[in-house]
Amino acid sequence: MSLIVQEKFKLDPFSRSLFVFCNKKRDKIKVLEWDTTGFWLHYKRLEKDVFQWPEVTDNTHVEVDERAFRWLLDGLSIRERHAHKTIEERQII
Repeated sequence: MSLIVQEKFKLDPFSRSLFVFCNKKRDKIKVLEWDTTGFWLHYKRLEKDVFQWPEVTDNTHVEVDERAFRWLLDGLSIRERHAHKTIEERQII
């Protein structure tokens, strides 16, 4: 999987990024993670339903933030329209 990240997507598999792959049926995902001593491979298979995997038209990668990644794992679309907006830190007086 690290070779796919490096050769096909021209990305660094040794970065602190997570690389997520989904099968055609969209009921299984694999997450590749480097932790400075080796790779972790996380695997999740849904018993029912499918992941709301983003449509990719140019056969490349999609960058998402941690919030969208958690939505994906929870079965939501990464472009969820009904979620609460992120609130930036501010000082309360």
